[in-house]
Amino acid sequence: MTRQPLATSLDSYEVWFVTGSQNLYGEETLRQVAQQSQAVVEGLSGLPVKVVWKPVLKDSDSIRRLALDINARDDVIGVIAWMHTFSPAKMWIAGLDALQKPLLHLHTQANVELPWGDIDFDFMNLNQAAHGDREFGYIQTRLGVARKTVVGHVSNPAVRQQVEDWQRAAAGWTAARTLKLARFGDNMRYVAVTEGDKTEAELRFGVQVNTWGVNELAEAVDAATAADIDALVDEYVAAYDVAAELLPGGERAQSLRDGAAIELGLRSFLEEGGFGAFTTSFEDLGALKQLPGLAVQRLMAEGYGFGAEGDWKTAILVRVANVMGAGLPGGASLMEDYTYDLVAGDEKILGAHMLEVSPSLTTAKPRLEIHPLGIGGKDDPVRVVFTADPGPALVVAMSDMRDRFRLVANVVENVEAPDLPKLPVGRAVWRPQPDFATSAACWLTAGAAHHTVMTTAVGVEVFRDFAEIAGTELVVIDDETTVRGFQRELRWNQAYYRLAQGL
Repeated sequence: MTRQPLATSLDSYEVWFVTGSQNLYGEETLRQVAQQSQAVVEGLSGLPVKVVWKPVLKDSDSIRRLALDINARDDVIGVIAWMHTFSPAKMWIAGLDALQKPLLHLHTQANVELPWGDIDFDFMNLNQAAHGDREFGYIQTRLGVARKTVVGHVSNPAVRQQVEDWQRAAAGWTAARTLKLARFGDNMRYVAVTEGDKTEAELRFGVQVNTWGVNELAEAVDAATAADIDALVDEYVAAYDVAAELLPGGERAQSLRDGAAIELGLRSFLEEGGFGAFTTSFEDLGALKQLPGLAVQRLMAEGYGFGAEGDWKTAILVRVANVMGAGLPGGASLMEDYTYDLVAGDEKILGAHMLEVSPSLTTAKPRLEIHPLGIGGKDDPVRVVFTADPGPALVVAMSDMRDRFRLVANVVENVEAPDLPKLPVGRAVWRPQPDFATSAACWLTAGAAHHTVMTTAVGVEVFRDFAEIAGTELVVIDDETTVRGFQRELRWNQAYYRLAQGL
């Protein structure tokens, strides 16, 4: 059994660092500009995406050519720009117009403290980013260039964190632009929010969303060999606390073998087609013996995107969140607000799904069990059972609003769950910010979906950067949210996003 792991690591990516200046100041000043910009790059070392220094840019043609080079490199996911001295902004028009990758404008300078007693005009000519970056900011705004602006010295941890957040968002954007998503069957009948414009999704996010008959998957499942199934069952036994009835020789051992065959077939189908995300539907299982549960949980934990009931929009978010959180503690998973604990002053949300919640949300050893499923009309499915670890989390939904996609994010806190002996699924219990009533009212007002991605790896700032890069609406429910203020934001956004599209 040979696996081809889905690329989720950020190690293969680069961000290029470009410095603006001009020929006015002479070669000695330009040498100092180069040295000091290299020192800034050194100050950004150790971030999850390597920052690569590029020679100082001094004219329009070199800027445009560098932008084209950035566009052409799949491993270059964005560019950081700094105007060390004064780089006249008209030099940047052609380059910024050509640039198709995410841009971060770093408003910094070489020194932290000013050497007040030694400052002369040579020093002023060299260290005038306060001046040059304002010129650069003007031309970006005039051209309507989407970017993130970070202000401060690179020795400041807050500055480094903002750059890292943007790097992760740029990686998520790159993952979306290259994502192929396989739908096995259609979305659940009569459900509105899992519908959506797949053509617009490819235009906006770059993701290719297409459908394959579920029996094509069933054929891949049937091709799993006994030896590979044996090896995968051994892996399950090592990784999980397996119920005795599922262990080799147990009375329901065949059900676990059937689940292993589904994982092998699903994995081989996704690998062969180059897919990074997928959906299933309990209404369209074809010749499959079980609704895929364990296989889906494990593939999500490895970085795949997934949406239940044909929900391809959530599958995109799970894949993007997995990439953006690469290397960080925690994970990303399909989630669904299922039911509430409405004790006044201590309201909580219990989230789960039929089977498909990723064990990347827990550091505990999950238990592998089998239980009946009242829908789907198939054999009892195997699944891993656990509760998400307590701690900060974020739930994000994507809705098709006809003229745009809307992302809605709620900052939440996963909490210790009471004992749930009769709920054998992956689950999470959380308190939403700013409080339950405000959160739920705003969520409903925004038309946010009932399926979400829950991420315990990245925070809301990464999704803010992702939405800015994608040119996509994002509304956030956090500790500063009020219902009236949220309603006003939605009305303003309605006008803005319609006007921004033009005729």
